[in-house]
Amino acid sequence: MYAARRNGYGPFRRFLFSASLVLCVSLLFAGCVPAVSGTDEMGRSEEAAASPVPAPDAAGVLKVHFIDVGQGDSIFIQSGTETMLIDAGTNEGGPVVTAYLQALGITKLSYLIGTHPHEDHIGGLDDVIRAFDIGMVIMPDVSHTTRTYEDVLDALLEKELRVVKPNPGDTYSLGEADFTTLSPDADIAGQAAKDGDLNNLSVGIRLAFGSNAFVMCGDAEAPSEKAMVESGLSLKADVLKLSHHGSSTSTCDEFLQAVSPSYAVISCGTDNSYGHPHKETMEKLAASGISVYHTDEQGTLIATSDGSQITWETAVSSGSVGALPGTFQEAAPQSVSYVLNKNSMKFHYPDCTSVSQMKEANKIYYEGSREEITGMGYSPCSQCNP
Repeated sequence: MYAARRNGYGPFRRFLFSASLVLCVSLLFAGCVPAVSGTDEMGRSEEAAASPVPAPDAAGVLKVHFIDVGQGDSIFIQSGTETMLIDAGTNEGGPVVTAYLQALGITKLSYLIGTHPHEDHIGGLDDVIRAFDIGMVIMPDVSHTTRTYEDVLDALLEKELRVVKPNPGDTYSLGEADFTTLSPDADIAGQAAKDGDLNNLSVGIRLAFGSNAFVMCGDAEAPSEKAMVESGLSLKADVLKLSHHGSSTSTCDEFLQAVSPSYAVISCGTDNSYGHPHKETMEKLAASGISVYHTDEQGTLIATSDGSQITWETAVSSGSVGALPGTFQEAAPQSVSYVLNKNSMKFHYPDCTSVSQMKEANKIYYEGSREEITGMGYSPCSQCNP
């Protein structure tokens, strides 16, 4: 079979490959067949369920790591002793993500989410599955005839892990935090599967800790985003990981208004061939006064929530794909012209001493003209006189 993939399929070989993938999917997904023998209620093997859980350095706080994997997505989350990974970048990203987690002392993932079967999201999942003990696996129920997807299914079968299908509204605990599945909507998923539109099959979640929340939805595009808005589920969040790497096909007006974030994170590769993030999306974020962070410009980003405030750090130097976590330093959004204070309605230069004394929740990092800011009702700081 592997030789056939390298040299091209004949009709019969293509049939065998497709049939084998369909069989793998039917065996893996919970609800299709009885649970694999020797697993617990979360689909974990008895050995994995009994494995000791490390104590990551996240006690009393929630840490969300947006790992720089180039043109792709990978998000690692720590809440107390519980951990979760969403996607693992491309095939080349697997060793990067694995090394990053191992450098943090991680040996087990409570949850693993593969948002959808595109290579820039699930390419590294097989490496992760083989390297760590895994609890619950959540992926959309879809067949996809690629070597990358087959590699992930093979790794799941090897570890005797079954897959839980995402169901909007389902909520799971993660240490002191919890997360709710937002997408894909059943009707959208059905149409997306029929059309071969993998982006709109993306698993989306809202992660909540105290009064802070993060929304992360893979590559979900406008149809899926609108379905999330219409679902009635809570979408309000402080941080939005932009879907589809900041493409103009995502972050529709209705969805952005419903989430109403203070911060946006864009995970993409430097000088990528897709032009991500797109100008239309960046203009939309600027008009809404949303502070933007970029993995392509700032490297891996760590957002830390204490339940009421979020602080930002970068663990690697800009553009250093694959670097391991090291000395963290405060990270500010890119391309900042001014810092606005939502409480005092004053605006400042970024290096103004008043900015360092300002509560993070009151800050808006703004890229735009002075005229735009004064038109929004803000007045200049008398100290730095911007």
